[in-house]
Amino acid sequence: MKLPSLARRSCLLLFISGSVIAAETPPPKPAPETTLGEVVVSGKRFSDTEERRYSSAAKMVFGREELDRYGDTSVTDVLKRLPGITVSGTPGRGGDIRMRGLGKGYTQILINGEAAPRGFSLDTLAPEQLERIEITRAPVAEYSARAIAGTINIVLKEEIAKKSNEARPILGWEDGRPQPGISLQRSDTQGAFGYNLSAYLMQRDLPNRSTTATNAVDTRNGAPLLAQRQDEESRSHSDGVHLNARLNWKLDGGDSFSFQPFLGQWRNNTDGTTRMQQTLGATPASFANAAWRSESDSAMLRATGNWKTKLSDGAKLEIRLKGDRYENDSSTDRNEYDAQGGLAHLIRNRSATRDNGISTGGKYSRPLNQAHQMAAGWDLEYGKRTESASNFQDGVNPLARYGDNVEARTQRVAAWAQDEWDIVPLWSVYGGLRWEGIDTRSETALAAASNRSSVVSPLLHSVWRFDAESKDQVRLGLTRSYRSPTLSNLIALPTLSTNYPASGANTATSPDSVGNPDLRPELAWGLDLAYEHYLSAGGLFSASLFRRDIDDLIRNVTSLQSVNWSSQPRWVSAPQNIGRAVSHGIELEAKFRLDELLKNAPQLQLRANLSRFWSRVEDVPGPDNRLDQQPTHSANLGADYRLRGLPLTLGGNLNWTPAFDVRQTDAQLYSQGVKRVFDVYALWKFDPSTQLRLSAANLLHADYETANREIFGTTDQTAQTVKKTYTSLSARLEMRF
Repeated sequence: MKLPSLARRSCLLLFISGSVIAAETPPPKPAPETTLGEVVVSGKRFSDTEERRYSSAAKMVFGREELDRYGDTSVTDVLKRLPGITVSGTPGRGGDIRMRGLGKGYTQILINGEAAPRGFSLDTLAPEQLERIEITRAPVAEYSARAIAGTINIVLKEEIAKKSNEARPILGWEDGRPQPGISLQRSDTQGAFGYNLSAYLMQRDLPNRSTTATNAVDTRNGAPLLAQRQDEESRSHSDGVHLNARLNWKLDGGDSFSFQPFLGQWRNNTDGTTRMQQTLGATPASFANAAWRSESDSAMLRATGNWKTKLSDGAKLEIRLKGDRYENDSSTDRNEYDAQGGLAHLIRNRSATRDNGISTGGKYSRPLNQAHQMAAGWDLEYGKRTESASNFQDGVNPLARYGDNVEARTQRVAAWAQDEWDIVPLWSVYGGLRWEGIDTRSETALAAASNRSSVVSPLLHSVWRFDAESKDQVRLGLTRSYRSPTLSNLIALPTLSTNYPASGANTATSPDSVGNPDLRPELAWGLDLAYEHYLSAGGLFSASLFRRDIDDLIRNVTSLQSVNWSSQPRWVSAPQNIGRAVSHGIELEAKFRLDELLKNAPQLQLRANLSRFWSRVEDVPGPDNRLDQQPTHSANLGADYRLRGLPLTLGGNLNWTPAFDVRQTDAQLYSQGVKRVFDVYALWKFDPSTQLRLSAANLLHADYETANREIFGTTDQTAQTVKKTYTSLSARLEMRF
């Protein structure tokens, strides 16, 4: 697997850095023990459940046990089983990560507390490279408040052990094709220097099959107007490598410095065919058969430096500096043929994206007394994105007047302060305030556009325990959060429908798309209320309620327009601020060992979560005027059983999202069929350092169904897509030495 020059240089730098040796062994790192917000030194490290219990804000923590359990090959497969989280799209093919059912952009995704780079996908990140996943249901001042649904923080490997090595060769199998991979890790300490190195390499050979049926009828008499069927089949060949490290130095006077480089490189080639059959319609289909190939080559490099120093009176100062670079080069070649086999259309698309960013931030914290601590900080970020593209249809570039290059710049400035206080031993309060401003500017050959916004977010969290011995507590959160428009939302550069060349008309269910530089951020007031009961052996029961009142909701609206890239009117989808919306719901969770409730019960561990979501968009008529693609429910039911007398553990999980409908505007509707995903695993431990994990994902391999419906004038048109899904098998040998 040949890496681009950026990746090769970064690989070399990463592993040379890991070989650096300093002097003097550092003292053991103490672990915290808290009483509702207070942090004191202890020799015991918190478990995932204890971290959740004693956090001031509503936070869930999932460590190695959850990350390893099912032998998943991507982080999205782990996330789909966690409480309140759904993953959109076809099972086994990744998708948008959604908390509380809210769509893309409502959930903040962080990597090591920093925003994930634009273009980066969690689908490519392996669970073996993670230390833990932290899920915060409401924003806190230290991180951005761009988290209306909540925040998912992906913490990469950071624990450093003395001379620890780990290897995990992986062999997967899907649709008769092998899917190999390997994960390698090494950590060590030498004097005042410690390091953790991690590498993951993978190859995938995955099929995709789908059928889309498009039908239209006359709303006046029900007469059919269009009957069209599109069958698409493709195969994707991809490979990738992830390298990350954590290098720690203990400095004089208790100071420390850490350096965390992260490199990802991915390459994908997809070959496909499309067959179009139209038996009814005033306008004939633009092609009968098509053959196409797409190629994509991406690389991402991130480097973060973090310096911590101790000041007088127990105060601490932390300063970090981060740089990002993301590169993507992609191309698509598509030949379309008519029913007689003659060449109907020749489409050639090329694009290149370069995304660079640099940021710095700091945090000053100081204890005011044993149960009272304040902190304040800042964030400064600058990003520059350049895109070059050429889109030729039958030798003509319909977007030539926009030029081949787009340049966009973003600047983000934030200041924040927070105060954590155990007012009484049973009552802890967190108060925070964050101001954040974002300035975005874009330029094309045709026009320049700018967008500026700022948000002030007051934040309050509180935890109340009933008595000193109680395992019950109540949480309350009152917060202000927001969702900012993305660059693709703001840049007014059109994207053309792949099924309908610009030389002719398209359909309402296959529109072109364009940005809107005048978008305003969505603003939301949030209420979170939760009751938690903890069991003595680490189990818990939880019930939480939430509500979000959203202003300036952003939604894509499709309309028929006269456009300058075609001689005929085209259907175009563009984002708009359309008004107010409300979302609320309830989330239930339970996890426990059966013997915590029943004496002499088998060694059965149970996990279950159920979420019910409601939402209403005020400026869209009902019924089903829900937030975009928000399901009504989501649920998981999982169990693990360790056999007596054998070093064997068996487990399974059923993930369920029922069918639902969403009315996006008075003329646009979206539907999604029921989604059921059943995963199982078996774990055999040969000895404390060697074990074999066998997994089967998506055993039900049920079809995934979606539909888009447009009602315009006297025409009611629906495009219904059915995608085939596949069962994936894998075996991984986990060795520590």
